[in-house]
Amino acid sequence: MKDKLSQDRVLLLHPKVKDEVKLLIEQAEAQIDQNLAIRIVMGLRTIDEQNALYAQGRTAAGAIVTNAKGGQSTHNYGTAIDICFLFKDANGTYQYDDKKSWLVGPNHKILQGIMKANGWTWGGDWKTIVDTPHFEKTMYSWKTMKQQYDAGDVFEYNKIKYVNL
Repeated sequence: MKDKLSQDRVLLLHPKVKDEVKLLIEQAEAQIDQNLAIRIVMGLRTIDEQNALYAQGRTAAGAIVTNAKGGQSTHNYGTAIDICFLFKDANGTYQYDDKKSWLVGPNHKILQGIMKANGWTWGGDWKTIVDTPHFEKTMYSWKTMKQQYDAGDVFEYNKIKYVNL
């Protein structure tokens, strides 16, 4: 992975998916435009963070950005990522671009193909609320993981509680 922030964020993903995510992003980065890097914008998001995000535009300032309450997102269990692209500048440093980083084009389609071929769902394929930066491990539903979490079927790893998968 070319992006240090993404390297740090992948370490917080569920232990069952973090190595796979790292490998799949490295595969994609080897195939996409070499002036690009893939950034994990969001990986693990705590239930408290999810509740705060859900409140945004409802009971807190800002625009609505999610319809998922705490526990209703695969991010809450470390089995989802949101990505964008970084662009190499003249100094060879990868930079974020407020508009271009989020575009879905040929490079994004390469990543989609790799992720889907390895059992990940792309939020851009959803019928109701399209979420093009989002990928989640298909075999793990948030409903099942929430039941496990609520029942205490968890383990602690690096001071983070994860559900048993």
